[in-house]
Amino acid sequence: MQISINQETPQGWSGSTLAIGLLEGDITAQLGILSGICNPQLIEKYLKEKEFSPTLGESVKLTLLEKNIQQILLIGLGKPEEFSINSLREATAIASRASIGSEGKMAFHFPCNNFDSSCVAKAMAESIRLSIFKDLRFQSDPKSHKVPQSIELLGLPESAKSILDLIDPICSGVELARELVGAPPNDLTPSSLANEALKLSEQYNLECKILNRAECEKEGMGAYLAVSQGSDLEPKFIHLTYKPNGEIKRRIAMVGKGLTFDSGGYNLKVGASQIEMMKYDMGGSAAVIGAARALGEMCPANTEIHFIVASCENMVNGSAVHPGDIVKASNGTTIEINNTDAEGRLTLADALVYACKLNPDSIVDLATLTGACVIALGEEIAGLWSNNDQLADELQKASSDCGENLWRMPLQKSYKEGLKSMLADIKNTGPRSGGSITAALFLNEFINKKVAWAHIDIAGTCWADKDRGLDPAGATGYGVRTLINWAMSQG
Repeated sequence: MQISINQETPQGWSGSTLAIGLLEGDITAQLGILSGICNPQLIEKYLKEKEFSPTLGESVKLTLLEKNIQQILLIGLGKPEEFSINSLREATAIASRASIGSEGKMAFHFPCNNFDSSCVAKAMAESIRLSIFKDLRFQSDPKSHKVPQSIELLGLPESAKSILDLIDPICSGVELARELVGAPPNDLTPSSLANEALKLSEQYNLECKILNRAECEKEGMGAYLAVSQGSDLEPKFIHLTYKPNGEIKRRIAMVGKGLTFDSGGYNLKVGASQIEMMKYDMGGSAAVIGAARALGEMCPANTEIHFIVASCENMVNGSAVHPGDIVKASNGTTIEINNTDAEGRLTLADALVYACKLNPDSIVDLATLTGACVIALGEEIAGLWSNNDQLADELQKASSDCGENLWRMPLQKSYKEGLKSMLADIKNTGPRSGGSITAALFLNEFINKKVAWAHIDIAGTCWADKDRGLDPAGATGYGVRTLINWAMSQG
C-alpha cells in the first residue's frame, strides 16, 4: 500500500473511494465540497432521511454511477471544539475499514487546519495502515482481503511529505509485534522468538546475543530459570543491541516479558483466566522486538538501545517449580514463590538485573503482568510505574503523541509490607488488593537505584476482542509506537 500527499481538491480528484470528514454543525456548508462530484442538496436530503448525525464514529457510504469516483464515505468527526488528533485517528480508522473490499485508489479529505500538518499526516497514515491489518497466516484458504493499493491525503502541504518516510518502519514494527502475539504457542516458541531476533540482527545490523540455559545458569538467573524448568522447551535469553554511528550521548534499555505460553504452573489457570489465550503473555517481548525492527531501520542518532527478553514457557511437569519453593535471582535476592502464576515478574527480575549491568541511563520494561491492572484501568489504558519523574514524563509524552493511552500509577512504598516473606528476602506476590502496585514494587527490587526505571503493565491493552480504534480485533502491538517515540526523542 502506498500512502502519499496530493494537493488536488476533492472536485479535481478521481479514483475509487473518497472519504470526507464532517464536523457537527453546518452540514450544508460542509457538503459544498462535493459540488461537481454529486448534488450536495440531494446528499443532505438523503442524510436527513437516514437520520445521519456526524458524531464521531458515524459513517455513510454512497455509491456513484458514471462518475470519476465510484463511492463516497462520509465520516462523522464530532463537535468542532472536541475534535483532536485522537479523534482524527479514530475517524480515519473507521473510513479505512469501510474501504476493505475495494481496490484501486482512495483519498481522504478531513478538516485539519488547526493541527500541525506533519502530525496530521503521521496520525492518518498510521491509522490507515494499522486499522486494515489482517493476520491470515494460519488459514488454509484465507478469504481475499482487498484494500486500496494507493491512498492519498488531500489538502496537506508539501512540507508534510517527509514524515511519511517513517510510516513503513513504524507500522512494520507494530505489525511484527501483532504477528508474534497472534501466533499460536506451538508455532511461537522461545527458540522461534530467538530466531526472529537473529533475523532482525542480520537485516538491520543489530548486535545479537542469545543465552542458553547453561549460560543463564552462569549468570545466576535462578528466578528466570525456575519458571522455565517445567517445560520441555529450552529457555532463550535474547539481547539485541543497536549502536548509532558517531557519539553515544544516551544509553537506554527496553525489557519485555517473554512467556510464549503461561499455563500458570501448579497454580494452574482455570475458569475465567482464559488459559487458551495465554499465548499473548509475551506481548511485552513482542513490543520490544517490534520496536527493535522499527528502530533498526530508523537509526536514531546518538542513542544506544538494548532490547532484552527472557523468553520461556511456564508449564507443569515433574520438574516444574513448586508453590513454596525459594529461588535466588542474579542479584542475590532470594524469592519465595507463593504463586507459580506470578511467573512473569520472576523472569523480569533477572532480565532487569542484566539490563542494569549494561549501565543504561534508563530502563523501560513492558509486561502483560497483572489482571489487577485490567481491573483498575480496563482494556484501553496501560499502567505506568516509575522511580523517576522525568522518565515518566517522557513516556507519557511518547504515548500521547501516538495515541497509546498510558496512566501513571503510584509506587506506594508502604505496600511493600505485603511482599515480606518469613523465610526468604521477598515473596513473589502480595495481597489481592493493590496487586498491580505490589507487582511493580517487586520489580523495583531488581533495579540499581541509580538507574531511572519505568514499568508498563499492558495486560489489558495487548489484545482486543473487537475492532478498537487503530487496532483490529486480536493482537494490538501496543507499546511499539510509544517505545519508538521515546527512543527517537532526546530524553
